[in-house]
Amino acid sequence: MKNTVRAAVTAVVAGAMLATAPAAFAQGTSDTSHAGVQSVLARAVTEGGLPGATAQIQDGDSTWFGQAGSADLATGRMFQPQDRFRIGSTTKTFIATLVLQLEAEHKLSLNDTVEHWLPGLVDGNGYDGSAITLRELLNMTSGIANYADSPLLYDEFVGPAFLTNRFDSFTPQQLVGIALAAKPSFAPGAGWEYSDTNYVLAGLIVEKATGHTLAQELAERITEPLHLKSTYEPTGDDTGIHGPHGRFYSKLMEQDPSAPFYDVTDLNPSWGFGAGDMISTDGDLITFFRALLQGRLLPPTQQREMFTMLYPGDKKWIPAADYGLGVASVKLSCGTVWGMGGAIDGSWSYTFGTRDGRHLLSTEVNGDWANGSFATPVGVFTAELESEFCAPAPTATAH
Repeated sequence: MKNTVRAAVTAVVAGAMLATAPAAFAQGTSDTSHAGVQSVLARAVTEGGLPGATAQIQDGDSTWFGQAGSADLATGRMFQPQDRFRIGSTTKTFIATLVLQLEAEHKLSLNDTVEHWLPGLVDGNGYDGSAITLRELLNMTSGIANYADSPLLYDEFVGPAFLTNRFDSFTPQQLVGIALAAKPSFAPGAGWEYSDTNYVLAGLIVEKATGHTLAQELAERITEPLHLKSTYEPTGDDTGIHGPHGRFYSKLMEQDPSAPFYDVTDLNPSWGFGAGDMISTDGDLITFFRALLQGRLLPPTQQREMFTMLYPGDKKWIPAADYGLGVASVKLSCGTVWGMGGAIDGSWSYTFGTRDGRHLLSTEVNGDWANGSFATPVGVFTAELESEFCAPAPTATAH
């Protein structure tokens, strides 16, 4: 069974949660201790043109929640801390954690090849699954093309065509087949390129190694032990978001600031299997990343593997960011924060914090664009991180 590693994780997590239960939420509209972040949220709406933005901060035992704009433009509903959203590529951090837990249990090795676990799936057109390791999948050095960049998906999911095709269903094997229609980007281990295909394969390997679905493994190993009651992977052709949530809006990747936007709350995320399909909340993501950063989900050997970082180069990924195994580190003006970000139609999010996991910020916007000086939602998130982690603390007024 999932024996000692899981039992230890469950016990440690339960004890830590009791020891660090946060105080009640301080609201961003009244608490000035995170006024800089609150100001960025407001600017994201007024300057960036976004429908709305949220942030939750955990600093030691103190929890703060801020918001701006609207969770639902039709009703004017405000955001709530329990609101759920699609987390995009932050899914990859969960999947990498599963793979590393399985390695700790000697059920697989990062040195295993894709061919060993998925015989015949990655083969032909310049690919050789026997030359690609699980480590190369997780750190984006496999050279496998990204199915998300294929002409087929681009034609169906960019621009107005997305509104017609957003409920299309894909199997993981279909996604891999779409990727392999393109030649490898480089030989395994000879370069770095962000590819969702790597994590589709990682998800399939988790299922093969355990005999369970990815959703089952995520629940049993991570979300249930951590009491992440709002975090899950959709199964089948589940197009909605279960539980409280707002609405999510997309400009369909149009670059024109005046382009119209559309409500894309409901969509079929099957094309993000293992790579970008999960749903969560700011609070759940903080709980997950705090446990991960503090070494409560992985033994030391696997923790070191996860946080062995590579520098992809700014032109290939997020500026000033390194990549490990499903995690990222971002260099700010005052130091480095650790976590991951994700993007999917209508929802972009970031969760980053200090390496000891005591101080974290999770933020989400319910639109996939940003105007003005922000340029993209990443600009909003970077401004929040700089404000929270680098701005000098306010000084007390003398009386």
